[in-house]
Amino acid sequence: MAVTTRERTGLAPFLTISNALIWISAVIVMGIVSYFISVSNDHPSDHTIYEEVIAVLTVAFFLVAFFLGTYPGYILLFNVIFSYLWLVAVVFTAQDYTYGDSALAHTVEAFSFIAFFLLFFNVVYSWDLSHRGGVRRTAVV
Repeated sequence: MAVTTRERTGLAPFLTISNALIWISAVIVMGIVSYFISVSNDHPSDHTIYEEVIAVLTVAFFLVAFFLGTYPGYILLFNVIFSYLWLVAVVFTAQDYTYGDSALAHTVEAFSFIAFFLLFFNVVYSWDLSHRGGVRRTAVV
């Protein structure tokens, strides 16, 4: 009886594309919110600072995640944490920008939602990967 092991190496194509889109969304949000902070006459709101911090952290950590490969338990935890952070950012942008007339504000709102939405699917996909698709052991008779 032989035991074969199949391990996944590198990111799955879905996670690679999803992480790239999350990273691009975070870069767009970071740039626009940085612009809002730079042109703000008063002290920027706490929501704006939160959105900027989450976008910067996402840009930094997802850039590192591209090179680390996939470790199902760590990827799941990573995606869960960032999905909750982006959920709060989506709520803050909805509160701040929904009724405004600025196209840039609506762009921040849209790309924040895209980042959260893709992170939600990353959580589902990485949970499935870690619980069903990681390492398989099959007996060959």
